[in-house]
Amino acid sequence: MIKKCSGCGVVLQTESPELLGYTRNIDRDLCERCFRIKHYGDYQIVEKDNEAYFNILKKVEQTKDLVLFVIDLFNINREVYELAQMIKNPCLLVLTKRDLFASDIYDKKFMDAVKDLPLDIVDSVMISSKNNRGFDELYSKIMQYKKTNHVYVIGLTNAGKSTMLNQLIKHYFNKECQITTSMLPSTTLDMVEIKLDDNLTLIDTPGILDHSIANVINAKDLKRIVPKKAIRPITYQIKIPQTIMIEDLLRIDLFEKNNITLFFSNQLNMKRYYKTVSFLETLEKHELDVPNNSDIVISGLGFIKCSKSCHVIIYTLKNVEVSIRKALI
Repeated sequence: MIKKCSGCGVVLQTESPELLGYTRNIDRDLCERCFRIKHYGDYQIVEKDNEAYFNILKKVEQTKDLVLFVIDLFNINREVYELAQMIKNPCLLVLTKRDLFASDIYDKKFMDAVKDLPLDIVDSVMISSKNNRGFDELYSKIMQYKKTNHVYVIGLTNAGKSTMLNQLIKHYFNKECQITTSMLPSTTLDMVEIKLDDNLTLIDTPGILDHSIANVINAKDLKRIVPKKAIRPITYQIKIPQTIMIEDLLRIDLFEKNNITLFFSNQLNMKRYYKTVSFLETLEKHELDVPNNSDIVISGLGFIKCSKSCHVIIYTLKNVEVSIRKALI
């Protein structure tokens, strides 16, 4: 009988330690990789591409079942919209990581930011897995809108899918099973079915690999980049050309009068220069014409709100997505 890892979804095997799914004991529920992530934080990189993921999406589409489309509020970028175009099932939008933003910001602002996604949206809910916020509403809406007993969970890498599912399992079904979670990409490798009771089976899918900074830096740096508590935005009044540096991760060149607000992890160091500098000019260059009241999103790292239209030059690590959207806040 084929047995799958309850943490990442790969088929378990005992013969080849160098291959995915290896376990020393087939009676275990976790592969060796998930066991080490869970107990030691020892993440083993797995090279994956999105072809297998697209095949999973096709299988999900054929079911016509309800999809929980999970969106990280801190990382609403162009690739979220590209993924949405591939989903034909009815979708319950789940906006995660509400705890990263000040509580006095109206939730409607966040809801409005995703209302034009090209999806068959049946409803939406905002949650915080850290603060256990919104889960009663989430569970209620899952039960209200599900078409069958199967509900699929879809989203970009690091959207918070597996953490959300573990909270549902813990608080509503008192199950022992847990999906493996990590801030690093490609933790879930195949579909993971969690039969919660006779009326509901949740099916976690691998996060589609996007062009996030999480894919190009090491685990130590990622721990500082991913915010752990509410962000304290930093606002700069731009009156003359200047450069803002965020460590060795990001360079922002500004040339016109403007007010900009930076939303990044407060563990990162920022420095402003009023003179010409050459730092980080070997990184990938992005020249942007930004409209009024827009955000520049650096995938997985944060975003910059620009009050006025402006020309901006951004330098990022290679293969990190930079996109423009209407201001979130």
